[in-house]
Amino acid sequence: MKTDLNTNLRAIWGRAYVRVVGANRELSWLFFEVTLPLLAVFAFALIYRGLHAPEQYIGFVVVSGAMVAFWQNILWAMAAQFYWEKEMGNLELYLIAPVSRMAILLGMAVGGLFMTAIRAAAILIIGSWIFGVHYDVGSWLMLLVVFWVTMGALYGLGMLSSSLFMLYGREAWHTANLFQEPVYFISGFYFPVRSLGSGVAMAASLLPLTLGLDAIRQLLFSGGPVNPLLPVRTELVLLVIAMVLFNWAALKALTYMERLGKMTGRLTLKSQ
Repeated sequence: MKTDLNTNLRAIWGRAYVRVVGANRELSWLFFEVTLPLLAVFAFALIYRGLHAPEQYIGFVVVSGAMVAFWQNILWAMAAQFYWEKEMGNLELYLIAPVSRMAILLGMAVGGLFMTAIRAAAILIIGSWIFGVHYDVGSWLMLLVVFWVTMGALYGLGMLSSSLFMLYGREAWHTANLFQEPVYFISGFYFPVRSLGSGVAMAASLLPLTLGLDAIRQLLFSGGPVNPLLPVRTELVLLVIAMVLFNWAALKALTYMERLGKMTGRLTLKSQ
């Protein structure tokens, strides 16, 4: 058991290392990954300013712009990663490697989190500086806990989705493209999700992103009109439950999809 753990830890580091090094070698990626998302942040922030909305709403937009970076990393660098590896002919190597598929994905998550954190921090700092956003943090400890639990739930969702990408390939890819903008809308990326109505907001809370973003806003703007969906502690409990369920489901789904794919011969065949 000790050897298996050591092998999986090496796999995690191996998959994380290439992403950390890649971020340092391709600085042009950093420029485009920061500049383009900032345009959307600027557009919504200027709309709120033109409508004379409360200043906290501009802060909502800046924080959401940073969270978009994490969501896109989960969707494309986690969920779709096995699809890209299949297209490049590397999936066979992962399947015969004596490590857990979750260890491979966890390494991708750790490395991707490093790259995404740099991009998100740049968006947060630049956006806050340009629009003069002021934060009133209720509890730094609670903020950190909520953020990391949200990341745990989101990356669990990404690992769960990777099994669908691994098996269905282009179909899952097109479906993810189709639902990307609706997810931004129902998760309340650029406005308080409660504005959609309590029923729609509660349905949208099935996505960890909705609860995590709402809780982070409450903690960052504790002195302003946040219009929260649920109390922070309630959202934290729900996020912990989502984190456990999504990671457990990811383990089961990856094992099942791998076994099913091997039986039907669909995993290592490139999409046509």
